[in-house]
Amino acid sequence: MPASIKTAILSYGMSGSVFHGPLLKVHPDFEVVKIWERSKSESAVLFDKQVITRSLDEILNDKNIRLVIVNTPDTTHFEYSKKALLAGKHVVVEKPFVTETAQGEELIALAQKQGLVLTVFQNRRWDGDFLTVRQVVEQQLLGRLVEYEGHFDRFRNFIKPGTWKETAEGGSDIVRNLGSHIIDQALFLFGKPASVNGDIRIMRTDSEVEDYFDIDLFYENVKVKLKGSYLVREAGPRYTLHGTEGSFLKWGIDPQEDLLKAGHLPDEPGWGADDEKYWGTLHTSLGGLTSRGKIETLPGDYLAFYTNLARAISQGEALAVRPEESLLGIQIIEAAFKSSAEGRRVVLS
Repeated sequence: MPASIKTAILSYGMSGSVFHGPLLKVHPDFEVVKIWERSKSESAVLFDKQVITRSLDEILNDKNIRLVIVNTPDTTHFEYSKKALLAGKHVVVEKPFVTETAQGEELIALAQKQGLVLTVFQNRRWDGDFLTVRQVVEQQLLGRLVEYEGHFDRFRNFIKPGTWKETAEGGSDIVRNLGSHIIDQALFLFGKPASVNGDIRIMRTDSEVEDYFDIDLFYENVKVKLKGSYLVREAGPRYTLHGTEGSFLKWGIDPQEDLLKAGHLPDEPGWGADDEKYWGTLHTSLGGLTSRGKIETLPGDYLAFYTNLARAISQGEALAVRPEESLLGIQIIEAAFKSSAEGRRVVLS
């Protein structure tokens, strides 16, 4: 049995305590040996206090550490990822990958030169609702798909205090925060679009960051619309798909994040199961017969990201999330902001 992959986490805020910490805690192929907490010791709830360090250099200089999780504020992703790669560590970067395309290109080239694994934590590819949408599309249950709409909405009509995510310097507008998830999902299903149209705005009173987006991706045979807002109190369908034979609508959101926030661990029985009341509605014609009804949501599985990563590091398996895919997501975000500022559709090179 191969030795566990000794891992360091560079932050223990929301992403560290809710996602990476719990996932790595229960995954048999990883061992968290260092967590960089600048002043607090919150990771001691889940890990031994001895793993806490106040020094990044202690992590970078530890030859036993093979993997570094860069889940620090968005504007530091490039800096810390580059340092970790130069120190000979495999790297997982939180989304959004980087703040600009050139940074991502440099990191990808560096990882290739160093012979190291570089990937991005696009965990929402393993949301149960998206896994179900993917199956509906791949099995052509709607005939030829012509329209796809994805939402990532929240209701936060106030400015959350004490977080870099609400400051202009933090670089974490809603497009990079929530939008990077559904942009990645769309690119995973349909690939690179021909052009992008974006409408990105500040809606909340006194907000410093953009908190609304409406992005259209244009393909030859399917129209893709992606929307997100912090001012949606009554949510509509999370996914709406229409094809030549029918439609699929899905409400609700994958339960894994809320379970993790509540202190549950992803090795519990029935993990990722969707409440039946949120199962999607499929109305379609198959083989000349028309049917309409609920279809059970496939269970979500965020652990699958790390299972693939372990195999990529230890066995050379192909990455489920290639950094080039996340870099395309950054290019889409840049094009959407350009489109919104200039009031025109932007053609991708």
